[in-house]
Amino acid sequence: MSDRRPRAARRRSPEPPPAAGPPEPAAGPEGPSVVQATLYRDGRRVASPATLAETYRQLREHPDGMAWIGLHRPTEQELHSLAAEFDLHELAVEDALEAHQRPKLERYGDTLFVVLRAARYLDAQEEVDFGELHVFVGPDFLITVRHGAAPDLSAVRRRMEENPALLSLGPEAVLYAVLDAVVDGYAPVVAGVQNDVDEIETEVFGGDPAVSRRIYELSREMVEFQRATRPLVGMLHALMAGFAKYGTDEELQRYLRDVADHVTHTSERVDGFRQALTEILTVNATLVTQQQNAEMRALAEAGFEQNEEIKKISSWAAILFAPTLVGTIYGMNFETMPELKWAGGYPFAILLMAVVCVSLYVIFKKRDWL
Repeated sequence: MSDRRPRAARRRSPEPPPAAGPPEPAAGPEGPSVVQATLYRDGRRVASPATLAETYRQLREHPDGMAWIGLHRPTEQELHSLAAEFDLHELAVEDALEAHQRPKLERYGDTLFVVLRAARYLDAQEEVDFGELHVFVGPDFLITVRHGAAPDLSAVRRRMEENPALLSLGPEAVLYAVLDAVVDGYAPVVAGVQNDVDEIETEVFGGDPAVSRRIYELSREMVEFQRATRPLVGMLHALMAGFAKYGTDEELQRYLRDVADHVTHTSERVDGFRQALTEILTVNATLVTQQQNAEMRALAEAGFEQNEEIKKISSWAAILFAPTLVGTIYGMNFETMPELKWAGGYPFAILLMAVVCVSLYVIFKKRDWL
């Protein structure tokens, strides 16, 4: 990547006259996709062309300069224009158009193609929003293709312009600054997720019934976060392995090692979050099961008490039914009924009712119905 050959040596076809540069595509419905195009020489801004065609022309006129082109959701025509001008590989251009790529690092000749997944934490929704960034790095150009709101590359541009010595190291320095911005953007996400995990633990032990859904949603976000951070570790180690081969400046080597340390730390934190959420989900399931068992036990106890009350009511009803039956029979006032003229009929009826009632009481008492 330190090769600074003249651009004409890398072109697919002879250089056309400056006036015949590719036309600038029309702005899309959401506004122009070219966020900013800037030319630098010796680490200082020398021009800010308004169109891609003007950028091409001025870079041809100053082959010792560097172009930094930033795009947001570019059109197919714009990317094909850049591919023709900077000899970008068609597979990399296809990836940049389709987006939805996993983080990766690929080299096509003297052009490096990097895919990054940026992230930001949305406080209001308490969720993680992911963006995608594609970076083409050549000997004298750097092209960023952004899909999503993150990261804020304008801050990276200001930071680099405030440090001309670092910017003068070329496109590699800008790439490492972009990597640093993406990795630094993970820190607020990690802090936000840590706060969510703490809140979830409180909700779990507080018995909040909606916490299971929150655990599931945060676990899915951590899967996406892990997919964004884990490949970065290997990518940065691959870049560090090429220090000697591509003659990377020592300052940039230190810069990249620092970025690698940060992304390793972030990746470990994300792995810890996933494990913690898995354990929390297990604990929540256990607590929910215990709560359900307690509710079932309470229902069973309530049913048992209700059955005991029913037994008592049924026992007294049976006891009271015996004298009621005898009294009802002898209260029918039929003249031909037996025992009506018997002098001991009344005492016998009273005795019969008493014996039946006492017998039933004893029976129910022995069965613990009373």
